[in-house]
Amino acid sequence: MASIMRWEPLDAFLGLQEDLNKLWRGWMEPLRGEETLAGIARWAPACDIYETDDSLVIEAELPGVDPKDIEVSVEGGILTLRGSKKAEKEVKEENYYRVERASGFFERAIRLPGEVDAEKVKAAYDKGVLTINVPKTAPKKAKSIPVKVEEKGKKK
Repeated sequence: MASIMRWEPLDAFLGLQEDLNKLWRGWMEPLRGEETLAGIARWAPACDIYETDDSLVIEAELPGVDPKDIEVSVEGGILTLRGSKKAEKEVKEENYYRVERASGFFERAIRLPGEVDAEKVKAAYDKGVLTINVPKTAPKKAKSIPVKVEEKGKKK
C-alpha cells in the first residue's frame, strides 16, 4: 500500500533554485579567478568610479593595451569603453604551463548620472590606467507648473 505524503507547494521551486545557483556560479567563476575556459575567453577591465566636486572619474586598468586600440564613447547617457589587447607570442604555445593574462576584445558600459556634460568628456592613458573625466553640470531646478481650474460645461 502506498503511503500518503503531504504536498508542499514550495518543493517544486527547489530544483529551480539549484539550477539558478549553478547558472550564477558559472557566470561568477571568471570574476573569482577560477580556471575556466569562459574566464580565459572573455574579460573586462577593472574600473574604479568615483565622484569629485566637479566631475565623475572612471579609472580603468588596461595594462599592455595600446592606447590606439582604446575607444571611449558617450551616447544616450551611457559611457562605453571598448578596445582590444593583443596577445604576446614570444613563447611557443606548447611551452606554456599556464596562461592567465587575458587578451582579445573588451567592452564596458557605464550608465552616467543625468547631471553630466557628455560633450566635455576627456580621457588620458598613463602607465596602464585609463582615466576618464566626465564633468558634472549644475542640477536642473524643478519647474513649477500652474494648474488651471476649468469649469464644467464651458467649452474653449
